[in-house]
Amino acid sequence: MKKDIDFLEVLDIGIAIVLESESAENRNWKAYLLNFKSETISNILVSTKGYGLLNGEEVKTAIFRHTLGILAPQSFTPIELIDESLFVIHNEFWLSFYIGDRVFDKKITFLPDTISVSKVDLIPLIMLPGVIIR
Repeated sequence: MKKDIDFLEVLDIGIAIVLESESAENRNWKAYLLNFKSETISNILVSTKGYGLLNGEEVKTAIFRHTLGILAPQSFTPIELIDESLFVIHNEFWLSFYIGDRVFDKKITFLPDTISVSKVDLIPLIMLPGVIIR
């Protein structure tokens, strides 16, 4: 039963949308998983999707699933490229991972218009401009 499961709060894990490069024609953004913990996380699965209203119409992106393996403490790994045109809808990342023999999961959602060049900061560990949710 769900009441019998001990759901632990996930701390020190983040998703960053990073501006990797910029030219006169376009900007290249990439999503990253960041592990701020002092422990390795393993068996990492990430499911990504976008949804929301675009020009008054309900839109949904395809769901992508990524297996990322392990991530050492105080490190990061890329998840996927993300097109700037998707920043006007919700961008959801559902994480599942292990620490030892315990499974954890966390949903991180970037709300519409929270990712933009005007809102970037220097992302810890990666040291590139972007937007992060921890």
